Amino acid sequence: MIAARQVTGPLFTLAEGPVWDPSRRRVLWVDIPEGLVLVGRLQDGQLDIEARHAFQSFVGATAVAGDGSVLVAETRTLTRVASDGTRTSTGPIGAVGPRDRFNDGLCDARGRFVVGTLSLTGDHHSQRLLQVGAEATVLDDGLGLSNGLAFSPDGATLYSVDSMPGTVWCRDYDHDTGRTGTRSLLIDLHDCTPDGLTVDIDGQLWLAVWGRGEVRCYSPEGALLDTIRVPAPHTSSVAFVGDDLDQLVITTARDELTDVQLREFPLSGSLFLAEPGVRGIAPHPWSGHLPH
Repeated sequence: MIAARQVTGPLFTLAEGPVWDPSRRRVLWVDIPEGLVLVGRLQDGQLDIEARHAFQSFVGATAVAGDGSVLVAETRTLTRVASDGTRTSTGPIGAVGPRDRFNDGLCDARGRFVVGTLSLTGDHHSQRLLQVGAEATVLDDGLGLSNGLAFSPDGATLYSVDSMPGTVWCRDYDHDTGRTGTRSLLIDLHDCTPDGLTVDIDGQLWLAVWGRGEVRCYSPEGALLDTIRVPAPHTSSVAFVGDDLDQLVITTARDELTDVQLREFPLSGSLFLAEPGVRGIAPHPWSGHLPH
């Protein structure tokens, strides 16, 4: 069993989408319903917040470009926050339904943003997985709730979580062309709700399980190998961070917990850190270009 310890003081409503920015040695994450992008730095065993960017919308995910500018996936809009704080936004992305919003995302090796959607009205049958470069392309549809994403160490496989009904899909991915293969089932989690996802250098999948206070480690073939227990039921996402990418940051939420549960799990909404004994993979940088 791998231990996890609290590394943030503030508690977040729904912390999600942690991203390591190796060039600037910082961690970014979001608080989705509060419309916040947080920027923190690991110091003396803690994750200290050094910047906050507030938006008048949901914020589903972020990515970082080589020059340090940040891509922010708002409800249906993409916004570039330059290093000096200047913001540039697209209009609503048409491939995102009018009653849906952007959710989890990451960049491929060419800097395209691969991002899923979820319904704001509870329609868990029409969600999409998109690839956003010069324009938005639908990679997959008919999903329940498109969530965590990760690439295999060789980049040839894209893993994607569909939280409802609770599956982890895999498919071939060509970073040069952006083409993908047909999805196939890797892990069936019909008894719980999988959420955020990352992969280590050995190809093992680290999966946050919402409602269970767990991060589970699976082999590339889908076998359960280990579990990290987190003192917060709603574990939402994970990312390898630090100079050696050997620490696993875990986001959690207070959202959807009762008063009784919040008293029982007072650290809910914190970020946690674990040392799983493996190293992760640095994320691909965003291209820095918004779609036309």
